[in-house]
Formats: sequence, structure tokens, C-alpha cells
Amino acid sequence: TAYLMGGIVGFGVTGGAHRYWTHRSFKANLPLRIILMLCYTAAGQNSLYDWVRDHRVHHKYSETDADPHNSNRGFFFAHVGWLMMHKHPEVLRRGRQLDMSDVLADPVVRFHEKYFIPLKMLCCFILPTVIPVYFWGEEWYISFIMQCVFRYVYSLNFTWSVNSAAHLWGTRPYDKRINPRENVLVSFVAMGEGWHNYHHVFPWDYKAAELGKYSLNFTTMFLDGFAKLGWCWDRKEPTKDLVKRTLDKYGDGTHPSVADAEHDHHHEHLPEVPDPEYECDDDAESSSTESTKLDENENLSKKMILA
Repeated sequence: TAYLMGGIVGFGVTGGAHRYWTHRSFKANLPLRIILMLCYTAAGQNSLYDWVRDHRVHHKYSETDADPHNSNRGFFFAHVGWLMMHKHPEVLRRGRQLDMSDVLADPVVRFHEKYFIPLKMLCCFILPTVIPVYFWGEEWYISFIMQCVFRYVYSLNFTWSVNSAAHLWGTRPYDKRINPRENVLVSFVAMGEGWHNYHHVFPWDYKAAELGKYSLNFTTMFLDGFAKLGWCWDRKEPTKDLVKRTLDKYGDGTHPSVADAEHDHHHEHLPEVPDPEYECDDDAESSSTESTKLDENENLSKKMILA
């Protein structure tokens, strides 16, 4: 049951907090949004508002002082250290400047924020411990250890590995100028979130990967299943031509298409292509999503909106 629960909470983090509320990479109806919210709450992480704000700041100011888990400060800081200390003043300043109105406009998020503590205790600790005891006779001690210690610890570390390992180790086939990497192991444990070089270049892609193989991207499999039910739609993806032009111009040469071309001795001269349409300046990365503009306007007070 710990592994099953791990998959449930993983889907809440990857499909809900990340791909839906942060990047708006697809649209979801009310039942699916409720499922995503409850699954995310069961993960026992920060509130949805805080998670989305921190992740949007991370994408906009990746590997700078404004990045909450700046990997340039080392593995430990990017993995968990950033949660153990006060945030850098730049993180706080840039976070206040983000437009979070789209998140707070969702009644599901407002409900989650209003009842965050009791929901977190119920979904993350109480129900996962009680259900095995009363439904199939598990011992209280074993149920508590497996759910509140083992499952909770490994699910947190799997999420954190995207911020640490996937920013330090792996290839950069889409943009060699930025830190995020393609990391197969992280993709496995984080349900498809380890194709991180691709994700930082195309953050609005609902698959968070180019290939989208279900074996290393279970979140995409679940989202495609809900799409067949009609519960999610408008799943965004960049065009294949845009991906090709981007990796040809900025990649590190490790993409399979580049390797195959070299193997077949196709040494054609690739003409210069314009910067991808998602780039708005000369920085290595500008990862605003199409539907979520991260502007510089001061956001309304969270408490005023929730009231």
C-alpha cells in the first residue's frame, strides 16, 4: 500500500501542482481538479499556492539568487537545504511580483488553502494509516511506519530529486546553455519529471518530455487516460519542427536524432534558425508558459483574496 500511495501522491504533485496549476499545460474539469488537489494534499508538501509560486519563480529565474532551490549552491541545498533556511531576499522579492491570480481564481485551490492543515493531516497521515488497519487488518505500528515514515520520506525525496539530481547530472540535448538535464533515474522515480532539460525549454508541454514513453512517464499515461474520459483537454505540445530547430541550434548533440544523423554520415549544413518563439531575450532560459504570464506587477495580498 505504501507504493500505491506513493503513486497517488506522485500524480498529485506531477500532474496537479506541476503540470496543471503551475504551467497550465492542459485544462481539467472540476472532478479531476478535486482529485488532483486531494492527491497533492496527500503528499504532505507545502500548500498549493506556495508550491506553484516557488516553482514559477524557479522557472523564471533558474540558477540565480531568485531561484528558491538554486542548484549552483550545491546538491544538498537544491535537494532539501533550501527548505531548512530562510529564503534569499531575491526569492521573496520576485515571488511577490508574480501574478498568481489564475491560481487563486480556482475554487478548488481556495478550498485547499482555507483548510490546508486539517486536509494535510487527514490525507497524508490519518487516512493512509487507518485504512489498511480497518480494511485488511494491518497492524497499527506497521501501517504507521509504512505510510507516515517510509512512504512519506521516499515520496519527498523523489520530488526533491528533480530540483537537485536533474539539475546536476545528465545530458542537455535541447539547450546546453542551461543547467537542467535529462536524467533517466529521476524520470523513473518522479513519474516522468526527470526529462528536465526538455521541460525547462518547453515548460508548457503537458508530457514534460518529448518522447512521453509511459514506462518512464506515468503521469502522462494518467493524463491521457483522463483525456479519453473527457476530463482533461487542450493538452499543449510544441510542434515537432520547433523542437527540431531548437535542439539543432542549442543542443549538446546527444539527442537521438543527432546521433543517428552522424551515424548515417549526413553532415548537412544546418542553416541558422530564428530563436524559438518562446524566448523573449538573449538569456539561456525564459520559461513563461503561454497561458500564465509571469509579469512584474505586485500581486494582491493572498489573505485578501482568500477572504
